[in-house]
Amino acid sequence: MLTMATNGTIPKEQWAMVVEKTGGRTVDAACVYKQIPVPVPGPDEVLINIKYSGVCHTDLHAMMGDWPLPVKMPLVGGHEGAGVVVAVGELVKDLKVGDLAGIKWLNGSCMACGFCRQADEPLCGEPRLSGYTVDGTFQQYAIGKAAHVARIPQGTDLKAVAPVLCAGITVYKGIKESGIRAGQYIAIVGAGGGLGSLALQYAKAMGLQAIAIDGGEEKGATCKTLGAAAYVDFMTSKDLVAEVKAATPDGLGPHAVLLLAVNEKPFQQATEYVRSRGTVVCIGLPANAYLKAGVFDFVTRMITIKGSYVGNRQDTAEALEFYSKGLIQAPFQVVGLSQLNEVYQKMHGGQIVGRYVVDTSC
Repeated sequence: MLTMATNGTIPKEQWAMVVEKTGGRTVDAACVYKQIPVPVPGPDEVLINIKYSGVCHTDLHAMMGDWPLPVKMPLVGGHEGAGVVVAVGELVKDLKVGDLAGIKWLNGSCMACGFCRQADEPLCGEPRLSGYTVDGTFQQYAIGKAAHVARIPQGTDLKAVAPVLCAGITVYKGIKESGIRAGQYIAIVGAGGGLGSLALQYAKAMGLQAIAIDGGEEKGATCKTLGAAAYVDFMTSKDLVAEVKAATPDGLGPHAVLLLAVNEKPFQQATEYVRSRGTVVCIGLPANAYLKAGVFDFVTRMITIKGSYVGNRQDTAEALEFYSKGLIQAPFQVVGLSQLNEVYQKMHGGQIVGRYVVDTSC
């Protein structure tokens, strides 16, 4: 039995941006703006009236079919949706109609496997992925497993918090995975983009010194505004490795590297400038990319290379706590949901600074 909003405002149909086929299309006409049925939540699920949804590079990968993981078709993308709970399944006890909540990349997991039992639910072998294996948040009403939806405090600006639900949680998790300590240096590759702009703020809030790496003066200005201790422009640098090392006081390079890049070359460079016993954390997922490091250098300098996926439920709560304290402000622009293809076109061309957020009402 569902508990639903009593004002009769849940419609039978809604507006959504739908991908009907992966690959073989121009990016600017990838999604179709159309009406689809409003889904009905199951016993352990909630229905959220999505007000705003951030646009992530993962959404572009899903739309283009870049990854070796089957993608639902037709597909409603999106996994940074913030809104209001309008229906609650009968097994849900800690969420009620009217609560603010968010749908993340990890829409649900089995909750019973060894990974789920140890708070590693992102590694579950049976994940539900918003905007990939299940319909996501580029629609006005979306379903999430109650155990996994983000609890958003009342009074929160939903358009501002939306990017935190993936970009913020992901980079916060990556910084934690690096093992870096307050006062140390971290290089953030792709620092001027949607994830990078948040990574710079989390780094500052956690007492770290950030070296921002990206391309162009506009991104450089943004990075410095967000607290970067130094900026290295890969578009003009004659020796990027040397410049990154020189940005640390002792010239030995950063203690950690956070790779948010969407192409392969930065992944190869990172092991060259990270200091000995440093950690390279890979987050970005360039299509068909590989990470290579010289074995002799890798062993003798005791470098750690690791991947970091998405945050678990506790990481989510912690990342949102930083936001609630006013320490994280995602640079964003709001456009209508029907303009999503234009955002994808800019994203494909590497023209986005910060994050785009779509308003599902238009």
